[in-house]
Amino acid sequence: MMNTGITGDLIEVLFVLILGTAAFVITQRALRSLFTLYTIQSVILAAIAVVLFAEHRTVSLLFIALLTLVIKGFVIPAFLRRTLVVLPSKRDIEFSYLTPASSILLSAVLLFIVYTSFSNVAEVLFSDRLFFLGGVIGVSLALMGMMVIFSRKKVVSKIVGYLTMENGVLLFGLFIAEMPFIIEVLIVIDLFMLIVLSTIMAFGIDSSIEAFHKKLTQLGMRFED
Repeated sequence: MMNTGITGDLIEVLFVLILGTAAFVITQRALRSLFTLYTIQSVILAAIAVVLFAEHRTVSLLFIALLTLVIKGFVIPAFLRRTLVVLPSKRDIEFSYLTPASSILLSAVLLFIVYTSFSNVAEVLFSDRLFFLGGVIGVSLALMGMMVIFSRKKVVSKIVGYLTMENGVLLFGLFIAEMPFIIEVLIVIDLFMLIVLSTIMAFGIDSSIEAFHKKLTQLGMRFED
């Protein structure tokens, strides 16, 4: 079993890296870099689960680490890289509502708000400082993923936003929720995201969200006919 102090310090370093990847995700225009950042973020999440397993020896944590590493670190990024091969444009340069600079500023404000809000209920919800930070950063990461969804035009970029939100939920769950529940939710969401990615690859690969919705409507009308 790892020393508790070393474990806490290591996890706090991983928290900083998670926030760093999130900051780059909300500002990155190159799709290849965007996909790489998501992969790195997912691997860091798996590393956090491994460190927690080394400390608590809970088998569910090891299973979550392996599932995160395989699905989020390899399978989903492989789908994303396949989309990049056939994309006519390798960059998502269109932002709506928020610019990259304003996104960074807003993310800092959201992080402060979440930290302040959780501080008021810390004694009730969190057993120690590490769990408190895990909850704060998990919620903040989910909100940053939501910002990507609202600020990007291309569907494939919005998908990375959804995936980032899911990583935030997973991080929050590692420190707050029951392990079996996290595993069940993780499997369902990952399967759903794989289906969505397959759909995008099929006929909406370079669409904006409006064009993608139009294609889905046309496909539904064909089935009705």
